[in-house]
Amino acid sequence: MIMKKNEENKKVKRRDFIQSSARFGIVLGLGGLGGLLAERSKTEEYVWQIDPFECMQCGRCADECVVTPSAVKCVHAFQLCGYCDLCGGYFKPGVMDLNTGAENQLCPTSAIKRSFVEEPFFEYTIDEDLCIGCAKCVKGCGSFGNGSLHLQIKQDLCVNCNQCAIAIMCPTDAIVRVPASQPYKVKGNFTKT
Repeated sequence: MIMKKNEENKKVKRRDFIQSSARFGIVLGLGGLGGLLAERSKTEEYVWQIDPFECMQCGRCADECVVTPSAVKCVHAFQLCGYCDLCGGYFKPGVMDLNTGAENQLCPTSAIKRSFVEEPFFEYTIDEDLCIGCAKCVKGCGSFGNGSLHLQIKQDLCVNCNQCAIAIMCPTDAIVRVPASQPYKVKGNFTKT
């Protein structure tokens, strides 16, 4: 009889052990799953970027960025460009002589390079090292052209401040946080929703 009770006690203890182990395993698994989900949501990084459809080319990007020169640079959406001989983003308004002299260029640092393609087309490229993000070319292109020039925050230059100094000063709230997996809002690839 004592032996029978001992066997029943062993079965009960074994059953309790298996049940508690199963509960512990489930709790551990759920905790691990919850931790994994929390980690994944936490690791989704965001970066600052300019919405080209909201930017009003105020020039603050050149002055307010904590990086010198600014991490904001002009980019060119070539698929939108008309390759105009008289480019509103390249030449100062009212230029009489269409030559590449500095006195005729809208960009204060000569960051836009003009190359002949064929009559009457020219290609315009941006030298990022010279660009200060002043937006003069962007404003000219938008006023007298199709808006193929626009500003973007270059992610290899940006220090990704917790609160972007430019975003604080932006009058149109054009600087927003975007997923790091899609860091650029380039015209032509991006349409306003």
